[in-house]
Amino acid sequence: MNHRLENDVNRLVEQIIEDYKKGRDIDDIVENFTNPNKDDIVKILDQIRNIIFPGYYKNKSYRIYTVRNNLSMQLEDVLYNLSKQISIVLKYLPEYAGKEERELLYEGERLSLQFLEKITKIRELIQTDLQVAYDGDPAAFNKPEIIFSYPGLYATMVNRIAHELYLLGIPLIPRIMTEHAHTETGIDIHPGAVLGKYFFIDHGTGMVIGETAIIGDNVKIYQGVTIGALSTRGGQKLHGKKRHPTIEDNVTIYAGASILGGDTVIGHDSVIGGNAFITTSIPADTRVSIKNQESEYRQGKRNSKEISQSEEWYYII
Repeated sequence: MNHRLENDVNRLVEQIIEDYKKGRDIDDIVENFTNPNKDDIVKILDQIRNIIFPGYYKNKSYRIYTVRNNLSMQLEDVLYNLSKQISIVLKYLPEYAGKEERELLYEGERLSLQFLEKITKIRELIQTDLQVAYDGDPAAFNKPEIIFSYPGLYATMVNRIAHELYLLGIPLIPRIMTEHAHTETGIDIHPGAVLGKYFFIDHGTGMVIGETAIIGDNVKIYQGVTIGALSTRGGQKLHGKKRHPTIEDNVTIYAGASILGGDTVIGHDSVIGGNAFITTSIPADTRVSIKNQESEYRQGKRNSKEISQSEEWYYII
């Protein structure tokens, strides 16, 4: 680096160091080295996926050829790494303020073991999601195709993992996991949302399910659906309150529908048509649809004053 550039860099360093001294949330330097590591959490998620699907995803760094030994190694890795990350995020909870590192690590290990006890439960639920995806989608070639390529199954799997951590009261980590799935799939499911058995997301891009939503068994949801809060103007005052709808068993919700509000219940065996906007409860066994909008067609070329691509016809909906 030449002398001129070195001087410029030094000047910028001093300028930014001064900016760090303003006491804002983004200026926190000490805590920056004791925050959870997002990359490590994603690796933990991948390891748990390997345990859930032992014949589909493998850790290639292991050269152990028995299922028992391979599983033992993976569980030990998850336990060690998850315990470490949990011990870090526990510092955000007031009841753990001032605790020594040894105590936090012990608590991290305890909570990690509690979570790992739920693996068989998670696997059982994911099996139902896989089965309903295969049964309900004529485009599915086979179940391996769904496991490897369907974003809905991946988003559901991550939610089921994160939800168990959420129930244990672990902060940050569940949300980091589900936001990773959101980035990967375009499907946004808060880890607090309760998902029933045989949950099928068809396509799913742009789908949102909020924190306090409750989804029953055998529910099918298409892309662009929002199961959200009616209003968030109350901000943090709404924390912990039921803000999102309840969807009962055997409900189908088609693309683009919005169902909002914590008091809103969609009764069992109902069908919600595409683009419906619902803020009140719907009785069981109800079909909701939006009346078709009228379309206007005009033949011939547009007026020369209009901006156009000189198409022969166009329509307005």
